[in-house]
Amino acid sequence: MSATAMKGTKDFLKRDPKPGVTLCSLIAGKRLPNAMIRETKQAIAMARKFNEEVVEPRALELDLKKMEDPDYLPWDLVEEANRRGFFTHFEPKIFGGKGVNLPAMSYFCEELASKCVGIANVVAVHYLGVATLVATWNIRLINELMRDAAEGERLGEPRIMSMAITEPAVGTDVCETKLLNKSDAAFRIDKVDGGYLVNGMKHFISNGHFSKWQIVFGYEDLSKPAESVVILAIKSGTKGFSLGRQERKMGQKACPASELLFDDCFVPDEYVCYSPDQARKLRCPLIESNQQLVDYLSTASRPGVASFATGVARGAYEVALEFARDTEVGGKQLIDHEWAQMQLAEMYTNVVMARLTYQEGNYANGLYGMFKMLQAKPIFYATKYTPKPILDIFMSPILNMPLSTWMFRTLNYDLWKKEHQCIADGYTSIAKVGATDLGLKNCQLALQLMGQAGLRHDCKAEKHLRDSKLLQIYEGPNEINKLIIFKSMISNLVPNTTMFDE
Repeated sequence: MSATAMKGTKDFLKRDPKPGVTLCSLIAGKRLPNAMIRETKQAIAMARKFNEEVVEPRALELDLKKMEDPDYLPWDLVEEANRRGFFTHFEPKIFGGKGVNLPAMSYFCEELASKCVGIANVVAVHYLGVATLVATWNIRLINELMRDAAEGERLGEPRIMSMAITEPAVGTDVCETKLLNKSDAAFRIDKVDGGYLVNGMKHFISNGHFSKWQIVFGYEDLSKPAESVVILAIKSGTKGFSLGRQERKMGQKACPASELLFDDCFVPDEYVCYSPDQARKLRCPLIESNQQLVDYLSTASRPGVASFATGVARGAYEVALEFARDTEVGGKQLIDHEWAQMQLAEMYTNVVMARLTYQEGNYANGLYGMFKMLQAKPIFYATKYTPKPILDIFMSPILNMPLSTWMFRTLNYDLWKKEHQCIADGYTSIAKVGATDLGLKNCQLALQLMGQAGLRHDCKAEKHLRDSKLLQIYEGPNEINKLIIFKSMISNLVPNTTMFDE
């Protein structure tokens, strides 16, 4: 390549990226700290050990037990994950966690999900609550609740978080403010002296029965929910808050989907993560900051769902491969039939393609999303190699200052570029749609290859299929994510495109 051409390429990569052109992996390659690779390998090894010692011996047994007793709660799994440090492993060191890079969590989740998505969810959904809390950029509360998780780990008392956003008449609507204002939102949060009164029900809340902290979405004005978002941290045991039933699910049975009931539940101002009064201090309009908050949360969580889907695609492939090795058809091993070889090759290809989607989504987040600052080399290495006691002594008081919340909100709301938001939104939705569709397809292919044997519970393929379907619904169903892909990556090419309000 000529010197002129090389300079042109470098200049192109320095420009603000445009949706539809950018390959985040190409840009991120030289920026990412090399130590992230070592951390990721260690996270994978940790997940494999947990699979061997806990997940594989328990997955089928637990699935059957939940079928027989839908109210059963596998507390031992939560306690074992807490004992192994899983609930603080990917929390930043400055907030009391172990500080392993967040993209490594996707590989960790894939590994767990290859054996059981439900158990993987029990372990990993804590970080959905963490992501919701971080998306508010309320630094004092982030510091308090993450350090509470670390203290629970030290004491052997799991103190994990859940995210509570879905209610009986509001699900997909929360992804976009235009949809939310047309919804039948009914979860009311009323401002009173010293805090808020909470009334209503949340349902389909993953790990709700296990969690000490519920990070709850509600609305001050039910006629304009998108302009009156309130997010509260509500502690289990708070007066007026109780747990309802567990949903009877087709798959992912190990992870409870809970009803949360609130009846005049008072939450003091100190546990208000985000409110209209706080948001009005930002430069951007209120409805835009509310959309940015949801975008931060969604872009952080979609690669996680894609990694679950990659894991279930891999699990289905591995079950089918083992069956093909051990089964004789027409006088020879099934794996020696050409049609079976092609089907297994297709399944293997689907696993690799699904993994590539969540990797690109993570690159997009690292460059333009919620954890971009943590992956900047100076910050990454400073936090990695600074002794934790020093961070605790010097950083914690600073993080508790109102100035810290103001600074982080200014950086992450007022200064977040629209084109960067589009890239993070677009690539993470692509990861979610692509990987979850491939995960379901691999489960169907496994059943086709295995025939009647695939329907047997002890052969595992039917469980992978039941577990996979829910992944197409998490973090907004795939249909909504396709519209987000269009909005983020395509609509800028078509002037005057109308989105979400026809």
